[in-house]
Amino acid sequence: MLKNVFRSGFLIRTVHVILTWIITLILFLHNTDLRRQEENGELVKPVVFSLLVLLSVMLYFTVSLMDPGFVLSDSAKGSSEEFEEMIPQNPISRLRRCGYCLLLQQPMRAKHCQTCKHCVRRFDHHCPWIDNCVGERNHRWFIIYLTVQLLALLWALQISWSGFQPAITWKLWFSVNGFLLATLCVVGVFSLVVVLLLGCHLYLISINSTTWEFMSRHRISYLKGYGDEENPFDRGIFCNLWDFFCMCRTVMWEQVYYRGRHNNV
Repeated sequence: MLKNVFRSGFLIRTVHVILTWIITLILFLHNTDLRRQEENGELVKPVVFSLLVLLSVMLYFTVSLMDPGFVLSDSAKGSSEEFEEMIPQNPISRLRRCGYCLLLQQPMRAKHCQTCKHCVRRFDHHCPWIDNCVGERNHRWFIIYLTVQLLALLWALQISWSGFQPAITWKLWFSVNGFLLATLCVVGVFSLVVVLLLGCHLYLISINSTTWEFMSRHRISYLKGYGDEENPFDRGIFCNLWDFFCMCRTVMWEQVYYRGRHNNV
């Protein structure tokens, strides 16, 4: 039973929620801008901040629990012809058989995740913090979650900084501001991580690449025929961003756009 709880990510998600609301509670209990505004009856900013934190938690569970784009064995056979028609028939773009799933015809840009035990379409990476893969179906929601989380963290930094109180001695200062200082350090570290993560993902989205493709392109069969600076899926920054963030249509991520010595599709 305990083993299943750990495998399900229950512990990770519980820690995330508890840590989030402990930090929020500390910001409200200390003499911060939030506390002073609440005491003065100015409830707009405290309410908006609370809703922003709640939204970040909801997005966290959305990204963590949703299907990232698992390739199902019963749909692989039916989709093979579709991909073969869409993708030019050459050695670097043909469908591959997954060595772990065995029965699956693995489409381009898909990868088997040994943690999730499934192949994932347009696999980006397996995120231990959400205990789920980031792939075709939840990648844009992952970016939205990071953006909301960053806004909440930066606001929390400003709030925690506003709550420090002067004291006569360092010992007294730490006793008064200890919890707030710890909150500031934790929020600062998470802010730096989220900034770096969001920046890297936005760059990869702008060139229509994934973390897996960017880090392991020398081991990926359909990228070995291209130079280090060539990306067969790149349509230009504007088109790449439009394809990624536009939710009104389905994007065929496996579509190849040849560059350089290759002919255009």
